[in-house]
Amino acid sequence: MASSRPGVESRGLPPPLPLLLLLLLLLRTPWPAASHGGKYSREKNQPEPPAQREPSGEFRMEKLNQLWEKAQRLQLSPVKLAELHADLKMQEREEFAWKKLKAEGLDADGEKQARLTRSLSVILAKYGLDGRKDTQAVNSNYLSDTAEDDTLGDPKLEKLWHKAKTSGKFSGEELAKLWREFQHHQEKVREYNVLLDALSRSEETLENVISPLDAGRVKEDVLHSKHAELKDRLRHINRGYDRLRQVSHRGYGAEAEFEEPRVIDLWDMAKSANFTEKELESFREELKHFEAKIEKHNHYQKQLEISHQKLKHVESFGDQEHVSRSKERYAALEGKAKELGYKVKKHLQDLSSRVSRARHNEL
Repeated sequence: MASSRPGVESRGLPPPLPLLLLLLLLLRTPWPAASHGGKYSREKNQPEPPAQREPSGEFRMEKLNQLWEKAQRLQLSPVKLAELHADLKMQEREEFAWKKLKAEGLDADGEKQARLTRSLSVILAKYGLDGRKDTQAVNSNYLSDTAEDDTLGDPKLEKLWHKAKTSGKFSGEELAKLWREFQHHQEKVREYNVLLDALSRSEETLENVISPLDAGRVKEDVLHSKHAELKDRLRHINRGYDRLRQVSHRGYGAEAEFEEPRVIDLWDMAKSANFTEKELESFREELKHFEAKIEKHNHYQKQLEISHQKLKHVESFGDQEHVSRSKERYAALEGKAKELGYKVKKHLQDLSSRVSRARHNEL
C-alpha cells in the first residue's frame, strides 16, 4: 500500500542539490558594479593624482607662470607686461642653464644660484610683485611724451627733472630722451637697494649658522663678490647721476656718441676697460647696432600702447568686427614687443659680460 504522504516533488519545489549548485554559480559570477569601481573598489579609494597645469602656460617653470599670472591680475600696462615677459624669459633661460651646471657639479659654491636668486628679487621689486607697497611701480607707459604726471620718488632727481623741463634747452624729443635716462637711473638705484637688502640678509644668516672659526673664511669667499658687485653698481650710479646733472643744466650737445641710457652706460664702461683700440672700435660698432635694436623695440612698445588704447575705445562701442580686427593687431604687436624685448635683454647681457670680462682682466 502506497503511502499517502506527499513527497517533495509533489509540492513543486526543486531538489536540494540543484539549489546548492545554483548558489555556487551566482557567487562565482562577477558583478558589474565591481568591474566599474564600486564603493569599496581600489579605484574609488585611491587618491586622485594632482591636477596638472595646462601645457599652454607662458613659461616652462611653474613659479614663473605664477608670477606672470600675478602681474596680469595687477593689471600692469601692456608695455610693463611685455618688459616683464622678456625679463622672465631671461630668468628662465638662466635657471635652466644653472640646472645643467648643477647636474655637472660646476656650481659647488652656490654663487651662480645666489645670482639667480638676486636677479629674481630685482624682477619682483621692479614690477611690484614682491608684495611691498613702496616698491610697486607706477602703472604708466614711460615712453609717453608727456611725463608731467609721473614722479621719480627721489627729491634730487625731481629737482633736476623740473630744472630741465623749464630750462627751454630741450625739444620735445630730447625731453622724452632725458626722461628715459631718469627712468633708467631710477631703475639702477632700485636694483642696488634690492641687492643691498639681499646682502644684509645673507650676512645675518651666515652669522647665525656658521661657527666663529669658519665665519671669516666663508664670508671672504661667499660675500666678497657681492660686495664688489655692489661697489661697482654704486660707482656707476654716482657717475650716472653726475651725467644727469650735467645734461639737465647744459642740454644735449651734438657731440653725444649715443642716445640710449643702456648704451651710454656700456660705452662708458668699455672706454675704461682693457680693450685694444681695434677691440674698442669693434665694440663701438656693435653698440650702434644694439642701439638700433633698442629703438626698434621702443617703437613697438609705443605702438603696443597706442593699440591698447584703441582697443579699449573700440570695445566700448560693441562693433564686433572692428573689435576682432583690433584684437588681432594688438596680439600681433604684443608678440613682437615680447620677442624684441627678449632679444634686447639677451644682447644687453652678452655685451655686459664682454665688458665685465675685459674689466676683470685689467684688474
